[in-house]
Amino acid sequence: MPPPSQILTAERILEATEEVLRRHGPAKATVVDVARALGVSHGSVYRHFGTKAALREAVTKRWLDRATGALAAVADATDRDPETRLRDWLAALFEAKRRKAGDDPELFATYSVLTDENGGVVGEHIAELTGQLTRILQEGAGSGVFAVDDPATSARALFQATARFHDPGYAREWKQPGVEREFEAVVELLLRGLRA
Repeated sequence: MPPPSQILTAERILEATEEVLRRHGPAKATVVDVARALGVSHGSVYRHFGTKAALREAVTKRWLDRATGALAAVADATDRDPETRLRDWLAALFEAKRRKAGDDPELFATYSVLTDENGGVVGEHIAELTGQLTRILQEGAGSGVFAVDDPATSARALFQATARFHDPGYAREWKQPGVEREFEAVVELLLRGLRA
């Protein structure tokens, strides 16, 4: 039996897939390339992911989920008041997206292509993020901090209103001078509209 570090798992396949995507890009990366990187047959990869599309969907979900956990921690930090949590959550989302775009621009460009291919995964990701916003707004409404009748609708509106600071289509703008001031101005305007 191979040592645990050599056992082929879905996680090892996803790690190798990310590396192959970084090296070859989404147009040229193949399941055979992933298998070669792992030293296994492509059939072994297909036992974990039935199709190339399923593998690409899984690696996209994994990439999107990396930010979701950190944001959930901010959304659920009940030691902070709802307004502070909302401000911190929006800032954490902006910073996570900027970091992804700036730290590894090639991989970010690759994932921009993959997210276009995997609308269902992206929809689930957005639903999870707006769910986190909804929880913050519900608590804020319950404590009298925010004046919102429908926290879920307000959460979706907040998400859309801040799209310039988290939608990958705006990534080039995230490096521009003054973007932090613009972000803060938008957040302050939105908070002013939410306050009771």
